[in-house]
Amino acid sequence: MDKTIGFIGAGAMGGALIEGLLASRVVPAERIVVFDISRERLEELARKHGIRPAAGGPQVVEQADIVVVAVKPETVAGVLRTLSFKPSHLVISVAAGITLKQLEGWIGPGVPIMRAMPNTPALVREGITVLAGNGLVTPEQGKAALEIFASVGQALLLPEDQLDAVTGLSGSGPAYVYLFIEALADGGVLCGLGRDTALKLAAQTVLGAARMVLNTGEHPAVLKSQVTSPGGTTIAGLEVLENRALRGALMEAVRAAARRARALSEGQGK
Repeated sequence: MDKTIGFIGAGAMGGALIEGLLASRVVPAERIVVFDISRERLEELARKHGIRPAAGGPQVVEQADIVVVAVKPETVAGVLRTLSFKPSHLVISVAAGITLKQLEGWIGPGVPIMRAMPNTPALVREGITVLAGNGLVTPEQGKAALEIFASVGQALLLPEDQLDAVTGLSGSGPAYVYLFIEALADGGVLCGLGRDTALKLAAQTVLGAARMVLNTGEHPAVLKSQVTSPGGTTIAGLEVLENRALRGALMEAVRAAARRARALSEGQGK
């Protein structure tokens, strides 16, 4: 990519993106300019990766073509109101619950803006990020945004009105999976396995099953049937899960989280 990428905020997610961009060689270190309120954090990134530290947000905007705003949702408005963007910029916010309409109000008219909803596995470059843009985002800019977030996993574009559902599924989803892994491991302990062994088996089983879905392209129901022999051990376990309504509970969890995301977004817009 022949663009300079700026970061305002270099905490967990901003830092993961910086490291992902460098590891994937999307841009060289000299084309990444960063500002963070922690001087120690900036010095660490400059020393470790060779990125260009900036004295403040305005300096990032001045030097960058694409500006990733990776600060906490409650500080986004205050940060953006101090900056002056041009129509040639692309601004990407990773703040949860902050809508494009809100961002446009704080940034001003005529600027291409995108929202990004990453999830925490991006910290180990296995995330999934969904992006939505306003009407000024060009196909080239959309492609650049996808390339940035693909450096920490996978990325796709969707309309903004689907981002609450995305939050309920992939945004909150890692927590559901951690609970499932924990419960699966507890089952192993119940049956006599050591805790460390049970956790390793559970986590790798979930990882491997996810890889099977992604790599084969088969529907999960098809893959499930391949493991489930008539009268066997797997169907006995699945019967318990179906009787305890695991499927319905997960569907309700996604819907509850999506509703909460919508309520929080509406509250921040007031």
